[in-house]
Amino acid sequence: MIINFIWIGLILISLLAALVGLLLGDTTVLPKLSTGMFDSAKSGFEFCLNLTGTLAFGLGLLKIGEKSGLTDRIAQVIAPFLLKLFPEIPKGSPVSGHLFLNISANMLGLDNAATPIGLKAMEGMQELNPQKEKASNAQIMFLTLNASGLTIIPLSIMAVRATAGAANPADVFLPILIATYCSTLVALVSVCLIQRINLLQPVLLFTLLGMTALVGLIVWYFAGLDAESLQRVSSNASAFILLSVVMVFLLAGMRKKINVYDAFIEGAKEGFESAIKIIPYLVAMLIAIGLFRNSGVMDMLMSGLGHVFAALGWNQEVIPALPTAIMKPLSGSGARAMFLEVMETKGPDSFPARLAGIFQGAADTTFFILTLYFGYVKVKDSRYALYTCLLADLAGVLAAIAVAFIFFK
Repeated sequence: MIINFIWIGLILISLLAALVGLLLGDTTVLPKLSTGMFDSAKSGFEFCLNLTGTLAFGLGLLKIGEKSGLTDRIAQVIAPFLLKLFPEIPKGSPVSGHLFLNISANMLGLDNAATPIGLKAMEGMQELNPQKEKASNAQIMFLTLNASGLTIIPLSIMAVRATAGAANPADVFLPILIATYCSTLVALVSVCLIQRINLLQPVLLFTLLGMTALVGLIVWYFAGLDAESLQRVSSNASAFILLSVVMVFLLAGMRKKINVYDAFIEGAKEGFESAIKIIPYLVAMLIAIGLFRNSGVMDMLMSGLGHVFAALGWNQEVIPALPTAIMKPLSGSGARAMFLEVMETKGPDSFPARLAGIFQGAADTTFFILTLYFGYVKVKDSRYALYTCLLADLAGVLAAIAVAFIFFK
């Protein structure tokens, strides 16, 4: 229900802003809205079309894992932790394996690999959901963790900075890691409090402490590398892990003597069907976001924030980077465009450009994630999922600003 209100609200605000702009003499705003609306619909379809290959590959590989029993073994290993965090999921359910693989892929920055596995996990949780049109606690926990965007290796952001000519493209690596971890921690704690999950249970407590220690070790290790080594290690680590996962799945299938090729084709067919299912939901949301982006609302908002910051005596260098933070929950491509724009206008090594890069990696695209996953399983009532996701986004933004001042000021 909340997604419905957000969708209508974005469209109405955009149209009202466009009318205000027209009254103020901007004769380009209405044609821009009209053209942008059709461009957004086209982009939504093209995105799903491009996603088809990734979904086919990911679900094909996952089908090999299911038939070989690999996902079941993964589920058994991580059951003690997931049973505490997702008490609705039965012990030994293959959904546990899908959850683990999705979260791991997201942490390693392997977005293309994470999406099909995440859809499969969502489908499994929907089968366990007694109220099919209402989000279950497990689904909300899963999506909030996804929206928090914990990423250990933000390879794409470093690549964009390198393309823009940054002297040290990897200098945002550690700030992003700290900011995104803060976002994920807030996401986890907030959902646990709402669902009355005791975080002091030994399994959960020691896992969280272990994750915190792991993040600390990663920060310590990468802090000792020079810029070139940091970027090389990050890039090679991502590629190595992805290829290793593919190899493990294939070897597991061969060990069980299943027809690996037929299993892959069976899963790939599901990937094609999945891409078709999500087209209407993504097109609808991208049209609303496109209208919002082209209506001039963002310019009005930034102008207002500029006056507020000036009146309070706050550092206004934050202002040019804020469009990236505001657009990130709405649209990944929109946030990327804002990120590129601030690098172009302010310079890739400026404080606003670095802060925009940290914003880009601090959290994920909340509305896209909710639309994609809930649309896929036809959940209409997202309950409090949007609120916990946006709270995680806010934590990521505040942490990003704090670490940017620590590292770059």
